[in-house]
Amino acid sequence: MATLITSRKACTVNPLKMSQPIGAVLAFLGLDQCMPALHGSQGCTAFGLVLFVRHFRENIPLQTTAMNETTTILGGMDNIEQAILNIWNRAKPKIICIASTGLTETKGDDVDGYLKLIRKKHPELADLAIVYVSTPDYKDAFQDGWARAVTRLVEQLVVPASELHHKKNVLGAALSGLLQVNVLAGSHLTPGDLDEIRDVIEAFGLDPIILPDLSGSLDGHIPEEFMPTTMGGTTLDDIRRMGLSRMTIAIGEHMRPAALALQDKAGVPFEVLDRLTGLAACDRFIAMLAELSGNPVPNKYRRQRGQLVDAMLDGHFFFGGKKIAIGAEPDLLWSIGNLLAEMGCEISAAVTTTHSPLLEKLPAAEVMIGDLEDLEQQAQDCDLLITHSHGRQMAERLDIPFLRMGMPLFDRLGAAHRLSVGYRGTRDLVFEIGNLFMADAHEPDPDSWVPPKEESATTPAASH
Repeated sequence: MATLITSRKACTVNPLKMSQPIGAVLAFLGLDQCMPALHGSQGCTAFGLVLFVRHFRENIPLQTTAMNETTTILGGMDNIEQAILNIWNRAKPKIICIASTGLTETKGDDVDGYLKLIRKKHPELADLAIVYVSTPDYKDAFQDGWARAVTRLVEQLVVPASELHHKKNVLGAALSGLLQVNVLAGSHLTPGDLDEIRDVIEAFGLDPIILPDLSGSLDGHIPEEFMPTTMGGTTLDDIRRMGLSRMTIAIGEHMRPAALALQDKAGVPFEVLDRLTGLAACDRFIAMLAELSGNPVPNKYRRQRGQLVDAMLDGHFFFGGKKIAIGAEPDLLWSIGNLLAEMGCEISAAVTTTHSPLLEKLPAAEVMIGDLEDLEQQAQDCDLLITHSHGRQMAERLDIPFLRMGMPLFDRLGAAHRLSVGYRGTRDLVFEIGNLFMADAHEPDPDSWVPPKEESATTPAASH
């Protein structure tokens, strides 16, 4: 059990966390033909846009209500109305998702009320889905904004099965949910992780609906033609028919509120998987799918399990007793921290961004809610640093190996395709970390060896 402490510094130095609106926008980017927007100043949106472009190296559709000093004081309804109409006329999205910022939250704009008035004023928007989520950036962090956005999508867009049967022709989808399962994906999962999760679920003959699905929109593919909105992800029809599913699998503790909302609205039972990295965690996932589908485990995954066990056996010589420093969002910290503890490492420094019920269960002496400066002070004697790309200067100062994980990763290619879930992802992660330890072993250079001086016959050693 870890002791949870909160940094009490007067200011944040070298921030670790990102804000709620950024988390919400990334969740919205996992929807098909969506245009996310931030209700705030242009600077707020520009910051998020640059962060996502540097991380994914893709075109990012993101708009703003462009609030200024006057509209902030008088209220932002006109700005929201104009933004929605401009987006609708130019981009023709199927859904517009709006997240608030600290600026408009401090003013106290009643955006839900604004949207009702705008819909009455503009009946041409009747078929346009509009979702608003409150995400003040002066509290909580990235994964909180993601969780609130997904919960809001469920609350506003999922249709209960009893109502959905009357809309069969509208949706154009079969209403048999016997093989359909929902996957509420956490913010710590990459598009590559989601591809792996989908492949595993489909291998059992099940039909997954992943929300949000970044693997469809931000996996780095080249579209056949330009699209001003997101070019893949979870469709509106898929979200609406989630109420037909046999079960919801929530990946990450911060997805529990969304799973509860889906259960309350559509009666779909759920199971929360706190992580999919590690042998025991993967076994639990595979056993759940086998029970849910009634099908045996495919030989492919039996073999991958054997490969993971062998990788852990090969690597444990290099992991045992190593001291690790991790700075990450709570669910990513939990996932990676537990894997390293299972491999024999000691979590000597653990810094995160926001509260989570998992933090006190982490196999570490203490967990701090703080910044990268706090992490650096605690990581002086560690053998490995794990955090996002803003930790690279810290790793140089500490002169220890550095594993980049989380967001943003702007100084390496392929961030969207990093894989750390399932037997295969865990196996590759064990190899990657083990290789860092091996490369840092500082084995002596045989060419620099100098023979010891011969002892004199008059020394005490020689007289013996």
